[in-house]
Amino acid sequence: MSGLILKLAPGERVLINGAVIENGDRRSKIAIKTPNAKILRLKEAIHPEAVETPVARVCYAAQLVLSGDVEPDPGRRDLLKGIEQLSRVFDDRDSRRALDRATGDVLSGNVYQALRQLRSLLPREARILAQLS
Repeated sequence: MSGLILKLAPGERVLINGAVIENGDRRSKIAIKTPNAKILRLKEAIHPEAVETPVARVCYAAQLVLSGDVEPDPGRRDLLKGIEQLSRVFDDRDSRRALDRATGDVLSGNVYQALRQLRSLLPREARILAQLS
């Protein structure tokens, strides 16, 4: 098993099992060999005060699972519940595909990929909310 390869930009920070690690002055690659390590790129992190929309809330739930701030099983159940709620609103083909992939990723234990799928809905959600206001 090769593990996860993180490619980091200069100065990029990442949270690994609760420790913040900052890259040096050059691009680098880090191989994560430990299965089920809790990893979150901090440049992708949503801060709690920025969680103001339904998609952001579900992304934040995924982030909490990734960072290890919630127990894995209840966290994944909450995440699946949030994805289900989003699927009631986002009914276009692309959104549906992203939500289906996110569900599959959560079920297979790949919460990071689920977060990536969910984050792809943020611009669409912003457009919808802009039309409503």
